[in-house]
Amino acid sequence: MEPLAEVPLFEMDQDEEEDGLSMKSRGACAYARHSLVPPAGTDPDAFIYMNFMKSHSCYDAIPTSSKLVIFDTTLQVKKAFFALVANGVRAAPLWDNKLKCFVGMLTITDFINILHRYYKSPLVQIYELEEHKIETWREIYLHSINKLISITPDCSLFDAIYSLLKNKIHRLPVIDPASGNVLHILTHKRILKFLHIFGSMIPKPRFLQKRISEVAIGTFKQIATVQESASVYDALTIFVERRVSALPVVNEKGKVVALYSRFDVINLAAQKTYNHLNMTMREAVASRACCMEGVLKCYPYETLETIIDRIAKAEVHRLVLVDSDDVVRGIVSLSDLLQALILTPADIYERSSCCQD
Repeated sequence: MEPLAEVPLFEMDQDEEEDGLSMKSRGACAYARHSLVPPAGTDPDAFIYMNFMKSHSCYDAIPTSSKLVIFDTTLQVKKAFFALVANGVRAAPLWDNKLKCFVGMLTITDFINILHRYYKSPLVQIYELEEHKIETWREIYLHSINKLISITPDCSLFDAIYSLLKNKIHRLPVIDPASGNVLHILTHKRILKFLHIFGSMIPKPRFLQKRISEVAIGTFKQIATVQESASVYDALTIFVERRVSALPVVNEKGKVVALYSRFDVINLAAQKTYNHLNMTMREAVASRACCMEGVLKCYPYETLETIIDRIAKAEVHRLVLVDSDDVVRGIVSLSDLLQALILTPADIYERSSCCQD
């Protein structure tokens, strides 16, 4: 790995993100606290979580201690991805020193797109990964400078969820409008964790006792999977074309044997094996540096409450829905849950049924 001293990390807090969430007081808040009164004839329970998110700000969900890594756009792409791995983060805001502002995010998706676009064979070096700067990659891939999607700390968590799902993004920078500093990167996982911890302060909706098969929350058609005999490059192709964030790895009988996520791809940088994309998924799963406990699954007969608890406690982004033979029948993701619990009661439908998180 490249010496980390060469990587210009503009901002870094000393601690990893802590579990500790606190209901921080910030004085007068500008965000709206307008709860929606259930229309006559509708189940009032359906609005509990939506109103909870409307009554709390993004600032409330920011941890007391967290790590934030920021890259200058002149940094080499390869060093940036090594820095993501070394610091255990999945994305970093990008600072353009010429424009004196944040211009975007560098994520694992960029690493996947670079590998997929420029990989030729194990014998050919990926020049674009080795030599390009972040600004070069952005010019080639984006063709134009896209505006950074962000939110202010005083906006409600409802607004944050809407922005995440509407823009089909997984990370939303919280930027202080006064200083222009990035305070935190808000994610689906962070929001659900906030709800899971402080949800005990509000009445528990009765629909949580319904089985997942009854509420139909998740993706159940055209599930993207990858055979364990397929290559890593095949998996990258599915990531790019289907825009999914994880793939159940299945054997010849369709039984799920592992889960390969976008985050696993970044480990190719850590292991310097990104030039060997012809390895099989079986080999890639076996070579993962971190110890994996297996596939986190759920079953059609389990309740919505059980599934939310499992996702929140395991701090994962999705569960694989399987039948009694462990054959994949669906995916229940954080996006699916936030759409159903928060946006759908507000009559907002931003979650595409064909988009698997």
